[in-house]
Amino acid sequence: MSKRILIAENHNLLREGLRSMIMRLPDYEVVGEATNGKEAIHNAISLQPDLILMDLSMPGISGIEAIAQIKRRMASIYILVLSGYKTDEYVRESLRAGADGYALKDSSYEEFVRAIHTVITGKKFICPDLSIHLIDIILHRDLPAPTATPWDTLTSRERSILKLIAEGCTNRLAAEFLNISSKTVEKHRANLMHKLGLKNAAELVLLALDKGLIENRVVARTFDRRPGALRAARIQPADDCGNKSDATACSVQWASTVVPPFPD
Repeated sequence: MSKRILIAENHNLLREGLRSMIMRLPDYEVVGEATNGKEAIHNAISLQPDLILMDLSMPGISGIEAIAQIKRRMASIYILVLSGYKTDEYVRESLRAGADGYALKDSSYEEFVRAIHTVITGKKFICPDLSIHLIDIILHRDLPAPTATPWDTLTSRERSILKLIAEGCTNRLAAEFLNISSKTVEKHRANLMHKLGLKNAAELVLLALDKGLIENRVVARTFDRRPGALRAARIQPADDCGNKSDATACSVQWASTVVPPFPD
């Protein structure tokens, strides 16, 4: 009997490529796809796949939050993270949320197949490059632990709300997306702003950019819809800004003038 796989990836080209690669594997079939965290949770419940290939950076609910919610409801579903993030922070948070494996998007085809086979047989998988780094951390765990940052104190729900707000959701829309009340969103929003020392919407968006939660084009769409906000045409596209630090600088110049509070 074929193993059933759900692909959760918001980039169309990559999602189609994953589907094509899986179709070449014997005893595997793609039973569904999702382009954001909320769809991933819904499709996991309705389709009951054996394995989910989960991207971490998706619109709305993040991949890490989606992993946590899926595992709370259906612990038997295996989840393999397929991400471009190579830092131990994302590996650690993914595994803590319940992921069964972590592979990189620049992995070879052979390594990708090995990751799927490993996870779906009930074993843990960490791509070799990250494994070496994590082993090094373990070997040096007697060294003083790095000081926790304000970002480290955020809960997964607070990070999801921060991401939704940075993408342009009002408190009401974020509440509908997460199936919670507007007052709960408002409370989480106030807490995360306090923890991070943020004073306004512009600072929140810049932090989301810096953490890779959103992209410049999302920022442009976010504020272009708001009364009094700058038009999207006035922000220099990320492709024209050069490297990430330059792209962020372009956003800083643009977003620093956009400080009206988000409407409820």
